[in-house]
Amino acid sequence: MPTSEQPPFYSTYTPNIPEILWKNKLTLAITTYQAGKVIFISASSETGLIQLPRDFKKAMGMAYHKGKMAIATQEEVVVLKNTPSLAKGYPKMPDTYTGLFMPRALYFTGEVDMHDMAWGQDGLWGVNTRFSCLSLINDEYSFEPKWKPKFISDLVPEDRCHLNGMAMKDGKPEYVTALGTTDSSFGWRGNKTKGGVLMHVPTGEIVSTDLAMPHSPRIEGSKLFVLLSATGELISVDQQTGKYDVMTKIPGFVRGMSRYGNLLFIGLSKMRKSSPTFKDLPIAQESIFPGVIVVDANTGNIVGHIRYENSLEEIYDIKIISNMPRPGILGVNTDDFRSGLSMPNQGFWAIPNEGDKNG
Repeated sequence: MPTSEQPPFYSTYTPNIPEILWKNKLTLAITTYQAGKVIFISASSETGLIQLPRDFKKAMGMAYHKGKMAIATQEEVVVLKNTPSLAKGYPKMPDTYTGLFMPRALYFTGEVDMHDMAWGQDGLWGVNTRFSCLSLINDEYSFEPKWKPKFISDLVPEDRCHLNGMAMKDGKPEYVTALGTTDSSFGWRGNKTKGGVLMHVPTGEIVSTDLAMPHSPRIEGSKLFVLLSATGELISVDQQTGKYDVMTKIPGFVRGMSRYGNLLFIGLSKMRKSSPTFKDLPIAQESIFPGVIVVDANTGNIVGHIRYENSLEEIYDIKIISNMPRPGILGVNTDDFRSGLSMPNQGFWAIPNEGDKNG
């Protein structure tokens, strides 16, 4: 049980977790909207972990591609870029980080409840839950609607079906998940435990129905994985028939998934008994702890976990940062990142100019 002596975001973990991250030079990035953080989890050695939490208001979906990361927050999407030339000389912790994610752009989307995101051929895609559509995020508009389910009659800010998850294929959205097929304001809440669907974006057809709060569809090789959050199940879906097999059952609300090799890293949330959305879910009584579960994608066996003992209750997304044993990240709510000046091949940390202060 947590004690007053434990530091914030104190976690315990199975012994193999540091070893997996250390040997493969991996870092996990997780978002927790409840705590308003993005947390980098790295191995400090083959036997220990180290965490780096940063403030991002209501952090939700993340996109990651070739050293660039986007984070959906309450009213904006923040884009950060790994800047190795600034990592070594970061003034507050020199010679510490193997990479450093610096804010580089801020898109003012407004409160659209952006969920899953991914970079594709057309730019940065986001699941716009409040407007029940897939959007492109750019500097032209708050968002640019590009696709909506056939049963949604109009683009209005009513969260009509709770569109949430997105799986990409060849740089295009291929599948999405929603918690219902309703066309009224928050209509999905009427059958949230088994009204979920998986949809094929190119055709607009519904592939699977009667799903228990589906989230985080991911295409990995020839397989399509989906998380059924209300029952704590990881399923593998036949893309031709829509039928699925349950690969494993996890004791908690599962949401957020990323793969490395044969390992699936899955986010686990502990349900708040006071929440009107979550308190009556089938998994609510079984939910034992928040954290990360690691599953063998070939067998469905649970092979390890990270368990949070305090500060964190809910996880939305997980991304794997490869070839970076210990990256740093700077948020936009402090002035630290403003001193980092980068060019394509070099970077500098600015030194305050005393002459500027005196005019």
